[in-house]
Amino acid sequence: MNEIFLLKLGEIVLKGSNKRQFENRLRQNVRRRLKPYGEFDVYIMQSTVYVKPMDENADVEGAWEACRSIFGIVNCCRCKPCEKDLDSIFDAVVEYLGEDLECAKSFKVESKRSDKAFPMTSIQISQDIGGRLAERYPDCAVDVHKPEYTVFVEVRDLAAYVHGPAVPGAGGLPTGVGGRAMCLLSGGIDSPVAAYMMAKRGMEIECVHFFSYPYTSELAKNKVLELARLVTKYCGRMTVNIVSFTEIQEAIRDNCPEEFFTLIMRRFMMEISQRVGKDDGCGALITGENLGQVASQTMEAMTVTGAVVDVPIFMPLVGMDKEEIISIARKIGTLETSILPYEDCCTVFTPRHPKTKPSLGQVLRAERKLNREELIEKAVASVEKILVQYHDEPLI
Repeated sequence: MNEIFLLKLGEIVLKGSNKRQFENRLRQNVRRRLKPYGEFDVYIMQSTVYVKPMDENADVEGAWEACRSIFGIVNCCRCKPCEKDLDSIFDAVVEYLGEDLECAKSFKVESKRSDKAFPMTSIQISQDIGGRLAERYPDCAVDVHKPEYTVFVEVRDLAAYVHGPAVPGAGGLPTGVGGRAMCLLSGGIDSPVAAYMMAKRGMEIECVHFFSYPYTSELAKNKVLELARLVTKYCGRMTVNIVSFTEIQEAIRDNCPEEFFTLIMRRFMMEISQRVGKDDGCGALITGENLGQVASQTMEAMTVTGAVVDVPIFMPLVGMDKEEIISIARKIGTLETSILPYEDCCTVFTPRHPKTKPSLGQVLRAERKLNREELIEKAVASVEKILVQYHDEPLI
């Protein structure tokens, strides 16, 4: 049975003269994401992405699941195309949706006529096809207000398409139209969600992770790489930059007042992330910070840690409560990995009584014994770049 996917665009349709730019990027993203599943023809007409299998051996089910996680698409339909005449449309409905109608207690037909040259209105199409279906399936009552099942008919430029109810797409904007940013990725719940949320706004994501061997284990590193792999289901392949952070943390421990340990550590993280990111074309940083969640995430603390960079810092979780963040983590499939008991470097040398309302002057004095530039240059030189893709073997 020939089948085609219709992927309906979201807020892209509201764009003006640059709409084509958004559509082109989305088409490229769809083509790239479907490559592992076989050969598909992908094109855009009338604010809809058409995905047509071109290979009998194509993994249609895998491609369908991939389409549902591509940003820029608001809903997805699996359809049967047919000729633009009522007999063909009726036959297509019976062949493609007949089993669903046999199981339903009530139905209605909802039609949309994009091809204005078609001689019947949308209402007339629904009335004609609905009447025929009522005769064909007498045990399935017509209910135009609250039907158990809805048959959709779309008469478009190239063909007519019949399908059942659409399923939600990923929404947002196509990955890449919003620039490129570096996400500070820990092994916790928050930062993978932050990466997902900014990718949903069209950002291409790269990640940086700070690794403090032997205080943190190889399992902790693999956990972070697995989190990155899970996020690539939505944002596409990404590079994870692994930074050796042990020397910096030991220098902070040996030379700085304990109450400032976490703040100074985060200042190093921000500056290193910016330097690595700028070399890779990143124009912003992304963090999973959430106002008031921990001592280093007060307004004063975030001001101090952000003072070392000159690029925007996006904090998509800043006003959310923990349950909201957990809900998104569960939805995108990162929660179970995030809660695995492999600690990251943020738990190393944690102060007993951290400073919650620091001033920039206090922190500058607290870190004055450190050779910041030398430590940062060594950390940047230590970076290990790892390309992560969704179809890689899971690491955890």
